[in-house]
Amino acid sequence: MVQLIDSDIKTREVLDWKGVHVLHHPLSSCSQKLRIFLNLKKVAWESHVIDIMHNENLGEWYLGVNPRGLLPSLVHDGAVHIESNDILVYLDKAFPDPALIPAGGEDRMAALLKHEDDLHLDLRALSFRFVFAPPEPPKSAEDLQRYAVTGSGTVLGQKDPAIGQQIIFWEKYAATGITDDAARQSAEKFRTAFDDLDRRLEDSPYLVGEALSVLDIAWFIYANRLIHAGYPVARLHAKVGDWYAKLLARPEFSKEIELPPPLAEQFAATRAKHVEAGQTLELVAGL
Repeated sequence: MVQLIDSDIKTREVLDWKGVHVLHHPLSSCSQKLRIFLNLKKVAWESHVIDIMHNENLGEWYLGVNPRGLLPSLVHDGAVHIESNDILVYLDKAFPDPALIPAGGEDRMAALLKHEDDLHLDLRALSFRFVFAPPEPPKSAEDLQRYAVTGSGTVLGQKDPAIGQQIIFWEKYAATGITDDAARQSAEKFRTAFDDLDRRLEDSPYLVGEALSVLDIAWFIYANRLIHAGYPVARLHAKVGDWYAKLLARPEFSKEIELPPPLAEQFAATRAKHVEAGQTLELVAGL
């Protein structure tokens, strides 16, 4: 559980915030996951949008809240929590009705969520290659230098290696983009993971049994982003496709992933370019 200690936090004003505050962005996959969770819990919260499109998450103010610069962050009565899955676990205890982690299954759920989280950089890679496809690297050398030296740089009082891992990803992206080989490797990881989810859904309506859980929320968001990337979820994983459609029909889910028309048009245009060039995810990864 990642609740920051006092010395980690440089933006001191948040320590006086009362109630539930969420620092997030509409397109952040982990932010979408948290917002769906809060919808299902019917928890009232105050929104603080951090503009990741213009690297506001790498600015002094936000790095003073979350030294990792990642979204979302939660401030609950002045306590700062980071890492989306840890936030979900914390909130399920703080707001227990309805329970979205089965009683007695906390350790199992933690392991299942870790497996999902371990694929986050693969999701990012496929997103930037096949969904966002920015014309220039989204993080300049100057951005990354600022990231490296701003804020406390510590989590739980210790120098945080996660910051270095993030910088490595963006430096590699600036140098080579997401290569075909990297895309194939990431897509194969998701194919294996979705095959496992298909097996889970053979005998139950949700991923850990008869009731909706945080695991369903987490994998719904991944499935949604991969569908935007052109991954053929329904064709390769029929039960996952049906499960995804069932959750998409629920407003608690659908409203958090709805794209504004200009962005939907931009993503469609990117897909069309990939089709014309024979560079779709299906073709590159051999799906």
